[in-house]
Amino acid sequence: MSEKRTKIPVYALIRWVGTISAIVLVVYLLNKQGWEQILSVVRQIGTGRFVLAIVLVVVSRLMMAGRWYILLRSSEGEATIFDALRLTFAGLFANNFLPSTVGGDVVRLAGAVQAGYDGAISAASLIVDRLVGMFGMALTLPIGLYRVFLNSTPLATFVSPSVPLSAGLLPVSLREYWDKILSRVRSLLRRVVQALALWIRRPRTLIGSLLFTGLHMAFLFGILWLFLTGMNDPVPYWLIGGLWSLVYFVTLIPISINGLGVQEVAITFAFSTLGGASEQSSLTLALLIRTLFILASLPGAFFLPGIIPEVKKKN
Repeated sequence: MSEKRTKIPVYALIRWVGTISAIVLVVYLLNKQGWEQILSVVRQIGTGRFVLAIVLVVVSRLMMAGRWYILLRSSEGEATIFDALRLTFAGLFANNFLPSTVGGDVVRLAGAVQAGYDGAISAASLIVDRLVGMFGMALTLPIGLYRVFLNSTPLATFVSPSVPLSAGLLPVSLREYWDKILSRVRSLLRRVVQALALWIRRPRTLIGSLLFTGLHMAFLFGILWLFLTGMNDPVPYWLIGGLWSLVYFVTLIPISINGLGVQEVAITFAFSTLGGASEQSSLTLALLIRTLFILASLPGAFFLPGIIPEVKKKN
């Protein structure tokens, strides 16, 4: 009994410590740049670009819902686009506002079961949905990696040595954490094989979902391009895709809750050190993207309450 009590808190502790440390670093960077300068950069973007960015982020979320709908519909013939939309937005809302207790995929799975869909098929569709999304991002990853190899500037030049990055870190058993990660990876690989076996015989479905992923990525990269050009700190569109893919895969590392703080630091570092934008513009971009993601998930607040009872069962 005592062994179980030590393993679970260690995993949660590392994520909480990682989240808090990353947030502290973001606050430090904000203070370093100056709030007034950040606000002046935001005002420089213009209302028109903000409105267009909001439209694009909503459309990109619709593309994510479409990707899952295609996968779910191929096995669940009665699946509706409305269910895919409401469950996708409910999952996004859970990721942004309930990150410590409920994951977005858990919400989508619980909602699908509640709607009468087969639980095993729904779970498999969610796994493949994630894999297709990762595969799409992997297509632009070589661009980002190429910039990493070209740039020899270490992370130490991005963050002042005076920043107490290790302050507040608690001693934890990294071995226990690593064993837990390996166990999760093995379990995930087994589920991936089972999920792919269901859809590998349906190449049209996979291609269709990949097309939706491409559209989602195109709109997302367009938002980043809009903001950077509005701040008079442009970065080529193709390079934006490569840098965002780096940020995406970094935030998949389970060292913080929903990438909170880590995403902001990764964006600031990637776009300033690797993309050539100023540190001020990169930090502002990170804050704007987080804000947009939160705003785009707000419709999920209307759908999540009805799913919560089923979520508790799944948890």
